[in-house]
Amino acid sequence: MSESGFDLGLEDATRAGVFFVAGDDIATLAMAARDAGLLVRRIDLAGCRDKSTLMLRLATALDFPAGSGRNWDALDDRLRDLSWLPASGYALLFDAAHALRDADETSFDTLLELLDEAATDWAQRDVPLWSFLALPEAEVEQRG
Repeated sequence: MSESGFDLGLEDATRAGVFFVAGDDIATLAMAARDAGLLVRRIDLAGCRDKSTLMLRLATALDFPAGSGRNWDALDDRLRDLSWLPASGYALLFDAAHALRDADETSFDTLLELLDEAATDWAQRDVPLWSFLALPEAEVEQRG
């Protein structure tokens, strides 16, 4: 059991990936991820309506190095690298993910694909990369 009282096995890279959660779960997951020794970054997608806004919010939250591109290939590269943020594992917490999904489903789906591929890549190096995307609670229950 961790300091927070939650032990979700977040240090296990083989279990990491992309997950949908209720918005109320984000704070608890942040605490549990920190307790597991992961570097936690929150990305607020409220009002995020397109790819360019998404790229800006990701670059800001993940402190992308200067000169980083703002396209899908560059994001893919950055998610698989993260050398400027050394850690034993990572937890990316996306608040209000439904805002992007509802406004730009193509960008939302591409983001999910890149996050999933990055998690697989990191798992091969025995480093967990978790992505938790907050959706309205009713939608999470339907998916569950």
